[in-house]
Amino acid sequence: MSTPANSRGFASDNYAGVHPTVLKAMEAANGGHQTSYGQDDTTAKLAETIRVEFGEQAEVFPVFNGTGANVIALTAAMPRWGGVIATDSAHINTDEGGAPERVSGLKLLTTPAVGGKLTPEGLLSQAGGRGDEHHAQPLAVSITQSTELGTLYTPDEIRTLAGLAHERGMVVHVDGARLWNAAAALGMSFREFTTDVGVDLVSLGATKNGAMAAEAIVVINPDAVDGMLYLRKLSMQLASKMRFLSAQIQALFDDQLGLQLASHANAMARMLRSRLDAAIESGDITGLDFSHPTQANAVFAVLDNAAADRLRLTHQFYDWDRPAGEVRWMCAFDTTEDDIEAFVGDIISALNNQ
Repeated sequence: MSTPANSRGFASDNYAGVHPTVLKAMEAANGGHQTSYGQDDTTAKLAETIRVEFGEQAEVFPVFNGTGANVIALTAAMPRWGGVIATDSAHINTDEGGAPERVSGLKLLTTPAVGGKLTPEGLLSQAGGRGDEHHAQPLAVSITQSTELGTLYTPDEIRTLAGLAHERGMVVHVDGARLWNAAAALGMSFREFTTDVGVDLVSLGATKNGAMAAEAIVVINPDAVDGMLYLRKLSMQLASKMRFLSAQIQALFDDQLGLQLASHANAMARMLRSRLDAAIESGDITGLDFSHPTQANAVFAVLDNAAADRLRLTHQFYDWDRPAGEVRWMCAFDTTEDDIEAFVGDIISALNNQ
């Protein structure tokens, strides 16, 4: 589908371009010859940054994309007979083409999400079968922060899940495709809601927050994983010119750029929600409701499918649950207040069949 170069949509933060500072960082990394496969100055600097952000024991492994990060992280966390406890709405279960199971050979042990989150009860419901040769062995727990529904785990919630997992010999993984948005919304450092509450490894996203094509696996607890160095190559995620991946991620850490970009995206989502709440309260629109809290950079709304289709003539966004009339509106680092005002006006028009 062809779109104008200056178009704005609310389908995904993946639709946004690359932040100029990230482009400049890649250009700066482009000078001269540097050793390949991560033995370069930029990747060394990123490794130092990760130790500051996540703890002195933390290790970083840049990769090309989030699916690769999740698959490699979970593969390193368990033998082939292992299972991963996750919610039924987890990205690893719904949006990665079966890669965790087909590529890694692991088994996903899913349980219903509550507000997008894994609950202690859900974890325990899939934690049985240890020692039973007929049952995939539950050896890891994977949660997403912020969740697929735009909600947030509190540090205490993560600590509780990690405690239950560790008591049962399981590794704790965080899919952090939008970890910057979570940090901005929580007002916390990465360490405060990962390392300090028992997380063992993280898939650290960057692409959704202004990077071109860069993610990373952060191993917080090296004792919890095995073979990461080899699995990255085996899984076709080892970049020869790794300095360009590392430069993108490092640029987001420098001067807290990533936090600023995520804060802006979150603020735009709050603005969209508040403008629509005001329109509902004033009676300007009817037939619009919200299905989840707006805690990061996503707004989940419920409206008639016909109205959604009218709105889609001018703005891109995804149906989340078409039969229920649920849609997802995502804000990005480059969403502007003018974008929000124009979108709100078009939502009002679509609902009023104008």
